[in-house]
Amino acid sequence: MEKLKNYRPTEKEPFMNDRQKEYFRLKLLAWKDEILKESKLTLQALQEENVNHPDIADRASSETDRAIELRARDRQRKLIAKIDAALQRIEDNTYGYCEDTGEPISLKRLEARPIATLSVEAQERHEKREKVYRDE
Repeated sequence: MEKLKNYRPTEKEPFMNDRQKEYFRLKLLAWKDEILKESKLTLQALQEENVNHPDIADRASSETDRAIELRARDRQRKLIAKIDAALQRIEDNTYGYCEDTGEPISLKRLEARPIATLSVEAQERHEKREKVYRDE
């Protein structure tokens, strides 16, 4: 990571060259590591808070907090699966290319959402189709 410390992918270099792939691989691994650390802290907090609340309002509040935390953990579990899938795409040289069109996904989009599988245009088309089906 040291040699990539100040590196930022640019449009001036070949798309998804080894340096860019390594940059995104390290970015994805760091994101995954951060999520796993947060999960571990949450689980510890939930286990420590597993006390009996004599007051029914406190108990209800605690159960609500617990449900919200568990829902957040489920979203993070799904996010980790997407990160793992992105890491696999780096390995098989399909990372950074739109699943719909095969065209490169912009570096700006990958910077903001390193798990992106669709270009902005393809994502917008996908969301419009989804909205049409949802509205019917």
